[in-house]
Amino acid sequence: MPHTSRVAALAARMSVIAMLLGLATLGVAPTASAEAPLRLPNQITDEVGALDDDQRGDVQDAIDALYNSDHVRLWVAYVADFDSLGEQQWAEQTASLSSLGDHDVLLAVATVDRSYSLSAPTAMSGVSESEWDELRTDAIEPALREDDWAGAAIATATGVEVALHSGPESGISTTTALIVLAIVVIGALLVALYLVRRRRNQAARDSAAAATVDPLDTTALAALPIPVLHERSKEVLIEMDNALRTSAEELELARGEFGDDAIRVFDSAIANAKTALAHAFAIRQQLDDAIPDPIDQQRDLLVELINSCARADRELDDRVAEFDAMRDLLIDAPARLDTLTQQIVAISVRLPASEQTLAELGQRFSAGLLEPIHGNVGMARDQSGFAERAVAAGRAAIALPPGEQGAAVGAIRSAEGAIAHAGALLDAVDNAADNIRGAIAALPALIDEVRAEIATAGALASDGDTTLAHSRVAAESALARAESNRDSNPLGEYTQLLAADVDLDKAIAATQQREREAERVRQQLAQTVSAAGSQIAAATDFISTRRGAVNATARTRLAEAQRRLAEAQRLATAEPEQALEHARAATELGSRALLAAQADVEQWQSTPQATGAGPDAGAVLGGVLIDSILRGGFSGGGLGRRYGSGSSWRMGSPGSFGGASSSRRIGGGGARRTSGGRF
Repeated sequence: MPHTSRVAALAARMSVIAMLLGLATLGVAPTASAEAPLRLPNQITDEVGALDDDQRGDVQDAIDALYNSDHVRLWVAYVADFDSLGEQQWAEQTASLSSLGDHDVLLAVATVDRSYSLSAPTAMSGVSESEWDELRTDAIEPALREDDWAGAAIATATGVEVALHSGPESGISTTTALIVLAIVVIGALLVALYLVRRRRNQAARDSAAAATVDPLDTTALAALPIPVLHERSKEVLIEMDNALRTSAEELELARGEFGDDAIRVFDSAIANAKTALAHAFAIRQQLDDAIPDPIDQQRDLLVELINSCARADRELDDRVAEFDAMRDLLIDAPARLDTLTQQIVAISVRLPASEQTLAELGQRFSAGLLEPIHGNVGMARDQSGFAERAVAAGRAAIALPPGEQGAAVGAIRSAEGAIAHAGALLDAVDNAADNIRGAIAALPALIDEVRAEIATAGALASDGDTTLAHSRVAAESALARAESNRDSNPLGEYTQLLAADVDLDKAIAATQQREREAERVRQQLAQTVSAAGSQIAAATDFISTRRGAVNATARTRLAEAQRRLAEAQRLATAEPEQALEHARAATELGSRALLAAQADVEQWQSTPQATGAGPDAGAVLGGVLIDSILRGGFSGGGLGRRYGSGSSWRMGSPGSFGGASSSRRIGGGGARRTSGGRF
């Protein structure tokens, strides 16, 4: 067939295929999946036992031959199905997770669902579009139709190698080629846009349906699709974490008013809820690990997570009436408002000093070091202004006739929450300064210690001791950075140098087989636990004071960091080396939690909710004022329920002691060509 005719026929076929793909999606509902996209561990991933040992060897030989000939890596994955994503999206996500580059081709085969995808980099110009199509239709698909799984992979490797050595087709005009390209691109874009819109709409419908399921009904929860359960679990974690933090804050206010004995029953409810939430965060951490759990196990874990949070929420909600009766804010509302006014004045007095502290720190330390507290003073000022408006609204409410004063309750609670957050923000500035000064004081001693250990390692080094040699080089590099940056970033360099010190010290102890190894490890443990505590404290302050925008990932990392730190402290005496690993993990997780939370806040600040909140943006970000949402827990709310009626203060009541309410959450390699289908 002449080249021009071949191209015209190809154009017509691609147009028909594009339209058929679009029509086919109208009648095909997504199915439940068992194989999520993954990072491929090696070039042959067989999750379903498609290959026996001999076939695996044949495929590996073909893969090796392709690489030796053209330095192109072929990756083959056999799975049961494509996780309801479609073969192309599954292959693209797997390619991204596996960091596939411009010399990597991926053949993914769903043996049960009988679909496949061939993904290759667009930068691989040695193989034309028509050659990719011929490879799929003339080699791969016939083998797959016969269940010849190994033959499909071998045909892919051989076909790519032949195409790379055959040279480009000739005789095709530029105009014709552009027409073909335009038809293919437009058809693919139309299909892609439809699929994206359809998936988004379906995801929204699934999410809305999931929100109506009783979280205490494990049977109904288990019937939900896995992706919906994952999203619902994150929403529940955020709701419960916000409610528990707010409940704990209001309980502390009650403790100051009534004493420990009067709030003992509420203390118990809080402790039980914290235990349940910690367990839920541990489950979420397990689900977030790089190694995926089997689908059935994922479902069980997700149902357990949601149900655990719901039971804790219910226990808090059961104490709502009792707690509100104890804190009848209307009894002495005028006196409370006077006290709140005094507290607002105290916050206002602190603001200039905190601004001066930040300015002084900014002259001595890098902006990155001060990033976690950069906006604290401004947020505290916003919270103070919000509290002033709340107090004014409260005074106006109590001036009304009896029976019409209910709005004063919301105003008092709002002012209390805003003042507490403003104080926490300013305290964080003071704590940061103390941490930095502590690092400045401790860094010289640590530098001297590492320098002495480097000298000891030099005297002990032998040709066969690679561990000690590598640790020594790493310590020398960390020491050089610490000496160079000790004035600009003392806390960061202290953390890095401490990690290098731990590694070098362990290597020295192993080489010398010292009797004092355990004592040294305990010394390093104390330092690492201290560093972990500081990192976790910074993350905790940041999330607590900006919880209106922080999502589940940051909270999960923080909960896991707290668990690992507690484990380190528990094992400190009996198993100091294991405790040290837990402490180091706690430091890393705390850092990741802070970074994730900062990213969430940055994303939220660009949303319409942030830009439209005006002077109350700080209160919304801090979780004190959540527009048109309702109190949870001891304010009468709960997971999936809305708070009642017109007695709420019109500017919006904050969360109160108790469980999560149905509050609206705030904020919330190169190019590849991928094709495939059913066989």
